[in-house]
Amino acid sequence: MTVSHSRLPYLATAAALGVSLTAMTGTSQAATEWDMPTPYGDRTFHTVNIREFTEDVREATDGELDITVHSNGSLIGHAEIKNSVRRGIVPMGEVIMSRLANENPIFEVDSVPYLAASYEEAWTLWEASREIIAEELQKQGLRLLFAVPWPPQGIYTNQAIESGDDLKNLSMRAYNTASERIAQLVGAVPTQVEVPDIPTAFSTGRVEAMITSPATGADTKAWDYLNHFNHAQLWLPKNMIIVSEKAFSRLPEASQQALLEAAAEAETRGWEMSRQETDDAIAVLEENGITVTEPSEALAEKLKEVGDTMTEEWVERAGEQGQTILDAYRSARE
Repeated sequence: MTVSHSRLPYLATAAALGVSLTAMTGTSQAATEWDMPTPYGDRTFHTVNIREFTEDVREATDGELDITVHSNGSLIGHAEIKNSVRRGIVPMGEVIMSRLANENPIFEVDSVPYLAASYEEAWTLWEASREIIAEELQKQGLRLLFAVPWPPQGIYTNQAIESGDDLKNLSMRAYNTASERIAQLVGAVPTQVEVPDIPTAFSTGRVEAMITSPATGADTKAWDYLNHFNHAQLWLPKNMIIVSEKAFSRLPEASQQALLEAAAEAETRGWEMSRQETDDAIAVLEENGITVTEPSEALAEKLKEVGDTMTEEWVERAGEQGQTILDAYRSARE
C-alpha cells in the first residue's frame, strides 16, 4: 500500500495522539480507590483526623490513591471492620484496639485502669507496646499504620457517684473486656452498647452508667440523657488504623511511602487533637448542664484497687508478651 506524503503529518499526529491516550488510560488504570470504614461519627475528632489523613494521601499521590471514608459504621459495623480488612472485603479501616482483646490480651494494654492515666504515660506505654502489637497484626496479614488515643475515660451517670458502692447493681455500658471487668469488680452489670446506640440505651433504661471519654459524651450530646460526669481518668484507649498487607503491597512504592508518611503525621496530629479534645469536651459538657467532678477519696481508692487487680490479671493473661511490654514501660518511666 502506498501512502501519499500529504497524509504523513496526519498519521504522525494520530500516532502521537494514540500514544498520549494510551498513557492517559494507563494512568487512569493505575489510580487506586479504597473504601475505609470507621465506627464513629463525622464530628468525632478521630474521624476529622482520618479525613485529613486521607486528603494528605490523595494530595501526596496526585490522586493515585483515593481513600473514601465511610464513617459512623455506615459501611461496616465496628465489630466486623477488622475481619473485613483481614478478609480483603475492604483494604483498610479503624478499630478501637481493645476490641481485639479476645484474640490476644496485649490489645487491651491501654485499657488497664491506672496503668497509664495521662497523655505522657499513654505515649510511653504506646512506644513500649507498638512493636509487639504490630507484629501480632502482621501475623494476620495486617499492617498497623497509626494509633490515636481517646481522652481519658471517666464515668457517666444520672446521679453523683461518691464511692464504689454507688455503682453497685447499675447497668453499665461495656465496649471491651476491660470495661466489662470493671463493671464486674464494682458490682455493676456490664451491657454491650455501641456509640451510636448510647442515647437510646440511656433513654430506655437499658444502661444507667457508662465509662467513656469526654469526647464521646459531647459527641452524643450526653446532656440529653444524663447529668453527671466523673473525670476519673481511668485509661486512654486507642483507635488503630490498619491496612491489609496484601492491598498495601499492591501499591506503587511511591504511594506506599506517601501512605506511611501521612500516617506518621496523622498520629502526631491525632495525639494533639486528643489533648485539645479533652479540654474542649469537658467545657462543652459543663456548658450544657452536666456536673463534672473529680473522684472522691473513697471512689479513687476503690478504682485504684480495681486497677491493681486488673493489672495483675492482665499480665497473667498476656504472658511473656505482656511482661515484655510492662517491663519496657516501667523501664522507660524510671
